[in-house]
Amino acid sequence: MVEWKLPLWYTSPWCQVVLVGLTCFGTPGMFSAISNLGAGGTQDVVLSDIANGVLYGMFAITGLVSGGINNVLGPRITLFIGTLGYALYVGSLWCFQTQSTRWFMILAGALLGITAALLWSAQGSIMMSYPLEKDKGKSFAVFWAIFQSGVLIGSIIALAINIRHGELTAVTTSTYIAFLIIIFLGVASSFLVLPPNRVVRSDGSRVTIEATSAIHKEAIGIVRLLKDWRMLALTPMFFASNYFYAYQNALNAGLFDGPTRALNGTLSGAGSIIGALMVGFVVLDNSWFKRRTRGYVALGVVATMTIIVWAVGLSWQVTFDRADAKARLNTGDLINYKQAQYRGKGALYFFFYFTNACYQALAYWIMSSLTNDPFTLARFAGFYKALQSAGAAGSFGMDAVATPYLNEHLASWIMMLVCYPLAFLVIRTIAESNYDEEHVVFVDEAKHAHVEGLTSLEKTCTQAETPPSLSQPLS
Repeated sequence: MVEWKLPLWYTSPWCQVVLVGLTCFGTPGMFSAISNLGAGGTQDVVLSDIANGVLYGMFAITGLVSGGINNVLGPRITLFIGTLGYALYVGSLWCFQTQSTRWFMILAGALLGITAALLWSAQGSIMMSYPLEKDKGKSFAVFWAIFQSGVLIGSIIALAINIRHGELTAVTTSTYIAFLIIIFLGVASSFLVLPPNRVVRSDGSRVTIEATSAIHKEAIGIVRLLKDWRMLALTPMFFASNYFYAYQNALNAGLFDGPTRALNGTLSGAGSIIGALMVGFVVLDNSWFKRRTRGYVALGVVATMTIIVWAVGLSWQVTFDRADAKARLNTGDLINYKQAQYRGKGALYFFFYFTNACYQALAYWIMSSLTNDPFTLARFAGFYKALQSAGAAGSFGMDAVATPYLNEHLASWIMMLVCYPLAFLVIRTIAESNYDEEHVVFVDEAKHAHVEGLTSLEKTCTQAETPPSLSQPLS
């Protein structure tokens, strides 16, 4: 097969991280933006919880094998398939808004769960394996900032369209159209992503010499992953990483009016962007400290922020319960951003997602520090998203049966606190570099080996085609 000559900037890890960030900007970014409007913009919290519970349940099941699927199909095809479910789901929200088709929204949630697992496995492999070891924190920061810009811009679009409707209780048709246009652009961008064997790092090394893996290798790899004690120790961290979304979305849907929900979504996107950039550039890739020390510092920062931010959230949570939220919804007395009672709530949403970005960064950085192999990291990413989605499915299930808000708050908070000591044990095993243990192929070496192989082949062919000399006896 002829390999087209590509520009150096296009084959760089940073370009590929930006491209996959743009893909996620337009697909899960828009999904998150509309979810942050409260109940997916439907104002029907129970239906939204059921659809999200099914979504994350299918996500969890598919996530166990999605890394292997990515390694067999390659990131480009995997990303493309993964983006399609987001368009279908947002379309189902729009359909429910106009036609009240509850079954379609639940079905779309199930299909999105399957496709999203594929997208996030491909994304995780690219973000964690393509850059150099010294840039893996920054790689997460750049990706997460671009991805969360989708949440930010999507929420700004909704805010701009809906701000004039002071009593808005649902997202408008024009909002859904704007979201779908951006989603389809994200779907198209997935075709620009390169396989790992075409990517060249700044030191001249290739990410891998193979474009894809084989099915039997992936089966063995998944079994080995499930036997790795480090992955088992990180299980609570993975499980808790999205558990709080149901709680935060339920508060947004039950207490705030439409424009304020959009404003909260905007603030959450801004918090995610700033949090990712801070922890990625300032902490995880800080050249002043050794690699393991950076992990310890990041763990301390994330744990401290978790305690402070969720303690502040608890001080607000004890002032109301579900009965109060239901009464507000029935009377239309929802909180508006212009009112005094909104004071501090926007800042809380900002720091909820600021902390979440730092938490996600730490989880990805720990995984990416254990190996540089893109196929292994794709399996890690799939396992991570499987457990993350299982936790999210459970949390939306809790919310669907009207579990007290205080219980949801404490469950989310306590699970995060429990995971930090186990994460500390895994960080202790991180080596300063994995390059000494793993085979690294440089472009010049690969070209030299390729030329030598061709030369050897040409000699063999020449010898086979050369007729015997007349001076040699014929046998």
